[in-house]
Amino acid sequence: MADARIFKDLKADHDRHRTLLAQLAETSGDSEERRTLFAELRTELQAHAAAEEESLYAAMLADPDLRDDARHSVAEHKEIDDFLGELVDTDMSSSAWLMTFKDLRHRYLHHIDEEEEDMFPAAAKGLSRAEEQRIAKVFEARKPRELELAEENGPGDERD
Repeated sequence: MADARIFKDLKADHDRHRTLLAQLAETSGDSEERRTLFAELRTELQAHAAAEEESLYAAMLADPDLRDDARHSVAEHKEIDDFLGELVDTDMSSSAWLMTFKDLRHRYLHHIDEEEEDMFPAAAKGLSRAEEQRIAKVFEARKPRELELAEENGPGDERD
């Protein structure tokens, strides 16, 4: 995988998400632990997706050779957001919640594996060092603000 700061930032988020998904998978019922972990995962995923779209994906969309990968990933972000919305609206103690969570986990793990194995290396080839540095600054500045917005707004809600 590319070793630029932006890719390290994104991979660090992915690793944190993998950990949260694994911890959440070990919970059961409508427990305080499940509620806390899901709230953290939801805000993390929403903030990560928005900051990634505003930084890396925006740069990729401007490059004809990278545009299709960026569009594909944006569509997957929407799919993940839809799963999060469904989970928010479903009773945590129901089998429907667990089935939806398993679907979310499967789709999200596929998404981040695809990013790390295919998209990041392709982007690293197509972006200059200066552009990678600029993108990292945008991501690092945007992520804290997106975390605040995600805490205030559920999945699918409009952001500033």
